[in-house]
Amino acid sequence: MRPLRSFARRMRPSLSRRIGVSPAATGLTLAATAFAVAASAFAAEIAAIPSTRDDLSAEDIARVERVTRPTDDFSAPEKFENMQGGAATSRKLVNADAFSNFSANLTFAEEETFKLGNALFRKLWVSSPSSTQASDGLGPLFNARACQSCHLKDGRGHPPTEGDASSMFLRLSRAPRTAEEQALLRDKQILNLPDPVYGGQLQDLAVPGLKSEGKVAVTYEEVPVTLGDGTVVSLRRPEYSVTDLAYGPMNVSTTLSPRVTPPMIGLGLVEQIHPADILALADPDDADGDGISGRPNVVRDAAGQLTLGRFGWKAQTASIRQQAANAFAGDIGISTPDVPNSWGECTESQTDCLAAASGVQERLGDTEAPDPVLDLVTFYSQNLAVPARRDVDDPQVLHGKDVFYSLGCGGCHTPKFVTRRDAPNKAQAFQLIWPYSDFLLHDMGVGLADWQPVGDARGSEWRTPPLWGIGLTETVNGHTFFLHDGRARNLTEAILWHGGEAEAARDGFKALSKQDREALIRFLESL
Repeated sequence: MRPLRSFARRMRPSLSRRIGVSPAATGLTLAATAFAVAASAFAAEIAAIPSTRDDLSAEDIARVERVTRPTDDFSAPEKFENMQGGAATSRKLVNADAFSNFSANLTFAEEETFKLGNALFRKLWVSSPSSTQASDGLGPLFNARACQSCHLKDGRGHPPTEGDASSMFLRLSRAPRTAEEQALLRDKQILNLPDPVYGGQLQDLAVPGLKSEGKVAVTYEEVPVTLGDGTVVSLRRPEYSVTDLAYGPMNVSTTLSPRVTPPMIGLGLVEQIHPADILALADPDDADGDGISGRPNVVRDAAGQLTLGRFGWKAQTASIRQQAANAFAGDIGISTPDVPNSWGECTESQTDCLAAASGVQERLGDTEAPDPVLDLVTFYSQNLAVPARRDVDDPQVLHGKDVFYSLGCGGCHTPKFVTRRDAPNKAQAFQLIWPYSDFLLHDMGVGLADWQPVGDARGSEWRTPPLWGIGLTETVNGHTFFLHDGRARNLTEAILWHGGEAEAARDGFKALSKQDREALIRFLESL
């Protein structure tokens, strides 16, 4: 684990360098001066992100530092280690619905709100016009008819199988072409640039009368990897393309980034990790020389303020509500108060799509999913409980935990945090949680690179995904496909795909004895 350091001291100078603040103003043209002023204001906005725990007393801070300190005792479980989501942890029977339980510390009234949100999360939308006026407005182009269609049982998606890409889609992004586009990126008004014809996401489905944009195609090449004891593991390297493009060619610079849907559990707790605790783990210049240089993705929230991105494969989204509104628009083509376009992601080149009927019902509101729909889906997403750990006192699991620490995996997969004391909902307030993530961006090497920048995230960088619940993937979703595109068919393959900043940990894993490897996997399966 890296020691906590001052984010303000280490990160902000490097951010200023990246946005081009000049140390000398002499001789600047008027345009350059204006840019320097804008950059200075931008740096001031970044400085407004809290870098200390302003929600805690000195006594609380000492307590938090004590309980989140990395352990060096692997002879027994740590206190409360089985309660991964704090008091919100679900202790219900482990089965296929293990990711669909509500936070255990909700009030009775909040349980009702959760169930209403669940119904809307599962709601199947239909195309307009329709007799079911509260459910129409689908598309016109879309990837799924319901949130649950992508987030299968609130769990992990999988790569396409037999033409079914319902829980994986392609993000589309192209290079900037003008100074204006570069300025928008620099100021974070946008995080990347969509394809001019197909937008920021490929929609492989369409309402009757329209053509879908295209179909995801993936082929795999098997790549053998030999471990230190002679064991050979085969990794599959994917190659992605799009077939049946219906609206002409994509831009020559457009990149394809496959994304499977991540598990939904614990999101409300992640949202209430204080930004100072995440930023304190950032080490963009690798000042401590450990080879790990996590960086935050600083993004704009729904109000346009700079804040910490913490959701999505590249930490590109600031809040759960923002994530939900974007998914309604991009995945289902449904407008909400936060993203009010009733045509979803249709572009100017898709004129028939823009002219299609809207599902807005004036008596219900001015969007297809007006409040309280978005409120309820957000609440549901915030309160999907993390299941309790299993076998925390098993000797093999404890040994695997020791191996996890000794390999340095905790350098990115930070075991524990204590959430904000001032969280809006008491269910997420001041909880000791065990997500095993620092929620920062890390260079994962060429092997996993999609070469698609998103905000501060470079083309080979990904947010550290939380590990809690990973051992129940097969129980809930019936598969063991991992990583951002599901290429890894099991946990061993997922580890072996690690590169870049994780290369040392990966090589350490390759050199382990079979007994130690099995113990590490057993530990991960207990999460």
